Amino acid sequence: MSVGILGTKLGMTQIFDDAGIAIPVTVIQAGPCTVTQVKTKQTDGYSAIQVGYGEVKPKALNKPLLGHLAKSSASALRHLNEYRIDNSSEYTPGQEIKADIFSAGQQVDVIGTSIGRGFAGNQKRNNFARGPMSHGSKNHRAPGSTGAGTTPGRVYPGKRAPGRLGGSRTTIKKLTVVRVDSDRNLLLIKGAVPGKPGSLVNIVPAKVVG
Repeated sequence: MSVGILGTKLGMTQIFDDAGIAIPVTVIQAGPCTVTQVKTKQTDGYSAIQVGYGEVKPKALNKPLLGHLAKSSASALRHLNEYRIDNSSEYTPGQEIKADIFSAGQQVDVIGTSIGRGFAGNQKRNNFARGPMSHGSKNHRAPGSTGAGTTPGRVYPGKRAPGRLGGSRTTIKKLTVVRVDSDRNLLLIKGAVPGKPGSLVNIVPAKVVG
């Protein structure tokens, strides 16, 4: 249980290491985030902090949310997220969390919303193989049988079929932080992360097993 940070995916590029090897990286504007609430075991039953990110005009938020943010003297923030931690007493409302909570070489999990691709067929959505392409087969991209007849007389829930592809919460685990730009609050993370440029992402330290 540790603190993460909210950010905005800016896009992808590549950098070169000391050996001249190109490393594909995703550039993320990580924070700064503001601590909007501190939860303790005495008051809430568990220890956590809530952080806000993405400053907007006050008229974009409703009054209950503005009142909640006012308690920590935070400005109008679009996104709120909670991180469970062992000791929340180390944080105070209004405190800023920046990209420097991470370091180069650290492994992180990146959570975001994958790119929506609309309605897709079986082959594209479920990575199914196509049918025979020989003359007369007539089932090149057809879904085929979807269930038994009399028993159970229905299609079981969860059957892989055509439908909406993407636009869902996705986590990419154990990506490596290649570089941290503390001055501009930028994280350069090796590989691709979910979402389009400009989309919200949540970066948390990867869980260490063992």
